[in-house]
Amino acid sequence: MKRALLTATGIAAALAIAVVAYRTGIETPAGTAVAPNPEIALPQAAEMAPAAGADAAPIPAVPTPTPGPSEFPFELLDPPRPLPELRFVDGEGRPLTLADFRGKVILLNIWATWCIPCLREMPTLDRLQAKLGGPRFEVVVLSIDIGGVAVVEKFYRALKLKSLGIYVDKTTRARVALGIAGIPTTLLIDRQGREIGRFAGPAEWDDTPAIEFIRRYLK
Repeated sequence: MKRALLTATGIAAALAIAVVAYRTGIETPAGTAVAPNPEIALPQAAEMAPAAGADAAPIPAVPTPTPGPSEFPFELLDPPRPLPELRFVDGEGRPLTLADFRGKVILLNIWATWCIPCLREMPTLDRLQAKLGGPRFEVVVLSIDIGGVAVVEKFYRALKLKSLGIYVDKTTRARVALGIAGIPTTLLIDRQGREIGRFAGPAEWDDTPAIEFIRRYLK
């Protein structure tokens, strides 16, 4: 039961951060809203994740697909697709790109503190990193909060996230470059930096179907 539910205190604190972020301008920066890559087909969003500002283009929050009994419903690519260069910073403000993770299988999650489905999903990603993270695999959760690292640090403290690193693209260019129409969206990336597939919407990443699916690529 403890694994399935956030504490009431954690939820209240995280929601408070989301409201503060909303009121202080956590939104898509003006001039950066670009249509998603038309070559990448994504499910139609059922609801909108909030974005502050009258001129901000809202980013849809994607509903959760229903997993099969034993197979995690990733949208797989055959063959894997090369990815564009993504630039972001870590929790110390150091510049990084996806190339810095080359040699590991990466689960790249695009999220934001104001996204309610992301609020439910992040603890499961934290537990997945604690369970599988190491020399062969890492969960990289890339925030697109324009408030930067400080906003994300407050969110981590509120939800008591201990295993995930902090990564932020406050330009939101990563979302556009990857053709992501709604958040959260998660990509599985191979050791050569190519996209194996993606999953649109929140998921229970520490459940058995997800873990078994990821482990197939760690052999």
